[in-house]
Amino acid sequence: MQHTFPILTADEAARCITHLQTIGFSGFTPAGAAKAIPKAIAAYAQEEHKIGNPFQIGVVSGASTGKSLDGALAQAEAVLWRTPYQSDPDLRELINKGRTRFFDIHLSLLPQYVRYGFLGNIDWAVVEACDLTDDGEVVLTTSVGASPTFLNCADNILIEINRRHPPILRGFHDIYEPGDPPARREIPIYSTSDRIGTEFVRVNPAKIRGVVYNEAEDEARPFKPGDEVTRKIGENVAEFLASEIKRRRLPRGFLPVQSGVGNIANAVLQVMGEHPDIPPFEMFSEVLQDSVIDLMIDGKIKFASTTALSLSPEKMRFFYENLDFFRQRIVLRPQEISNSPEIARRLGVISINTALEVDIFGNVNSTHVLGQNIMNGIGGSGDFTRNAYLSIFACPSTAKQGRISTIVPHCSHIDHSEHSVQAIVTEQGSAILRCKDPAGRARAVIDNCAHPDYQEDLTSYFESARISYTQQTFGLAFAMHQQYLESGDMRGVDWGTLTRISAMLRSARGIARPNNPGVS
Repeated sequence: MQHTFPILTADEAARCITHLQTIGFSGFTPAGAAKAIPKAIAAYAQEEHKIGNPFQIGVVSGASTGKSLDGALAQAEAVLWRTPYQSDPDLRELINKGRTRFFDIHLSLLPQYVRYGFLGNIDWAVVEACDLTDDGEVVLTTSVGASPTFLNCADNILIEINRRHPPILRGFHDIYEPGDPPARREIPIYSTSDRIGTEFVRVNPAKIRGVVYNEAEDEARPFKPGDEVTRKIGENVAEFLASEIKRRRLPRGFLPVQSGVGNIANAVLQVMGEHPDIPPFEMFSEVLQDSVIDLMIDGKIKFASTTALSLSPEKMRFFYENLDFFRQRIVLRPQEISNSPEIARRLGVISINTALEVDIFGNVNSTHVLGQNIMNGIGGSGDFTRNAYLSIFACPSTAKQGRISTIVPHCSHIDHSEHSVQAIVTEQGSAILRCKDPAGRARAVIDNCAHPDYQEDLTSYFESARISYTQQTFGLAFAMHQQYLESGDMRGVDWGTLTRISAMLRSARGIARPNNPGVS
C-alpha cells in the first residue's frame, strides 16, 4: 500500500471516538461496510457502560450494513440515532422500543442532506478501502454509497484497508458529486454505461488520522432458495413486461431495469432472464445481487450501473476470478447518482420493488408492520418509483401462513401513493393501475392480485363503502388489521355487522348515502 499514514489497531481507532459524536460509515448493504472499527467501537462502548460512563454515537451510512456494524453497535446499545436505512434485527428492536432514534430518508437525498448540514457535523468518516495513496486517493471496495460525501465532509477520517479486496478494483468506480444549489448543473449521464467521474475519492490527507488493516469478508446474507410463490411472482412480472413490449408500450430494445433487494427481486430477475420475449437488457439500479452475475455471464444483462455489489461469498469469489470480464460490464457509483431521480426519468428506468402491503386503490406500504413498527426503511424505492417509466411493486398475496393478506382495504402506512404506482404483481396475477379511476384500480387489484381466501372480504369492504370518488369507509378501513390484532388472522371479519353499525352511525349523524350513478 502506497501510504505513510499511522497504522492503528481497531481498538486504538475506536478510542478516537467520543460520546455523542456522529460517524459516517461506509457500506450499502453489507457490501463495502466498515467492519473492524465498528466492532471495536461497540466493545469500547460496553467497557464505558460497565464503569457507568455514557457512550452513544450517531450512525449514518449509505443504507443497511452488516452484523459487525449495525449489529455490533446495537448489541452494545451504542447507537443514539440512526439514518437512513437499516435491516439488523437487534437495531430494529431498539428502534421499535424507542431506545434508538431512527429517521427514514430517501437514499438519493442522504449525501446532499450531509452536505447541506441537515444532519449536523460529521465528526468522523470510517470507510473501507482497497487502496490508499499519500496524496489522498482512496479506492473503495464493493460499494460506494455515501462514502465520498462522508470523506469530504467529515472532520476526521479513519480508513479500513481490507486486504480481501484487491487494489485492482481501481477502475470499477465512477466517483462524481453534483454541485449544491444554486450552482448545481445537470448530471451528464445519458446512457447506463456513461462515466463522468474519477476512479477514486480524493480527500485531504491531513484529515486521515489512521489506517486499520483487516481481511473480513462482506457479511452478505445468503438468499433463501426460491419457492413456488417467488417463482410465480417472477413469471407474472416477466409476462407483464413481455405484454408491454407486444403492445408497444415498451420499446422492443427494452429499457434499463432497477430491482430492489431480496429473494423476490432475485427471483424476478432470474425469470426475466429466461423469458424468450424479453431481450438482453441493462440495469440502472442501486444493488446488484447474485442473479445479475449469472445473467451477465449468460449474456442476458449487457451492462449494470449500481452503487453496491451485494453478492453471496460464492458469487463474490467468482467475481474476483473474472475481474476482466466484469470490468467492461459493471460500474459502481455514489448513491446520489445511482438513485438519482433525474437520471431515472431521463433513462426511462423500469422499477421493480417489493411491498409489505398494498391497498385496493394502489397505495403501497414498504416500511411499517401493521402501521406501527418499522421493518427496514424506504430505501431507494421512492427514488425510482416516482420517476420510473414503468413502476411495479411485487409481493406474495399472503404472509404468516395465510393469516395476513398483503392486499388490504387501506394501507396501515403509505410510502408510495397511488399516483406513483403503475402495476401490482403477486403470485395470483398482475393489476395495471395506470389511467384507472379508484373503482377501476380496486377491481383490478382484488380480481387479479388478492388471494382467493381474501377476495370475498375485500369485495365486501369495497361494496359496503360509501359511494364516492374513492370508496373508503373510515370505520371499516382497518377492520382486517384489527381482526389480526385480536385473533392472529385477518380472515373472519363480520362485514355484515360492521356495515350495519357504520350505516347506523352515519344515520345518527345525519350523513346520507349519496346517489352516484356514475360509479358502476
